[in-house]
Amino acid sequence: MKLVSWNINGIRAVVGRTFLQQFAEIDADIFCLQETKAQDDQVAEALASLKDYHIYSNSADKKGYSGVAIISKKAPLSVTRNINIPDHDMEGRVIAAEFDDFILVNVYVPNSGEGLKRLEYRAEWDAAFTSYLESLRQRKNVIVTGDFNVAHQAIDLARPKENYNKTSGYTQVEIDGMSTLLHKGFVDSYRELYPQKVQYSFWSVRFGARAKNLGWRIDYFLVDERMKGQIKDAEILDQELGSDHCPIVLTLK
Repeated sequence: MKLVSWNINGIRAVVGRTFLQQFAEIDADIFCLQETKAQDDQVAEALASLKDYHIYSNSADKKGYSGVAIISKKAPLSVTRNINIPDHDMEGRVIAAEFDDFILVNVYVPNSGEGLKRLEYRAEWDAAFTSYLESLRQRKNVIVTGDFNVAHQAIDLARPKENYNKTSGYTQVEIDGMSTLLHKGFVDSYRELYPQKVQYSFWSVRFGARAKNLGWRIDYFLVDERMKGQIKDAEILDQELGSDHCPIVLTLK
């Protein structure tokens, strides 16, 4: 089974470029999107040509902001949205699809913002989201994917010293939030297979960062440790263009 996750930074924008061709070429069983920046009806309209897929989305109350979607060849047993906490749910950041063997959670984790102005909110989010995942794991194995807006280790960003505790995505608060989540029964599939490999999934649009490969690995497939033996491969498709992020892939045995 091939699962793909991609922060596309606007579904209507990427569909207007090469997304549909890339989607067909990547040919995943399940495709998770973050930052659709569209309401549910707009997501459905943008992806209307994908006739053989089941499409589910969750949009923010605020138009043109946040939003996640799951595109699946096989219909899930059920689909749920949000984590049942109104203060968090208004931003349309979580959608979960239950399949026979696992629950797949697609998440767009809040950015701590310029000047770290949302760092306190981010810590609250991390705790609430971790608790939500713990409750799901009591029912079934869980795979979590998406844009987590944190580089977990120094190897996961090009300039760790310059950014540590200064830049959103690499503060100790955010690092600890990810560590806590992992300790609740998840493995970072990419690091599990490639502990020393340097590859990034996001590059700032400023300063020619992508051309210089001054990037961050902030997009993840976290796999339930009870499924660790089923991880066949984890990839970062860093040659795929169209967004400030690139797609990531999890292949299960």
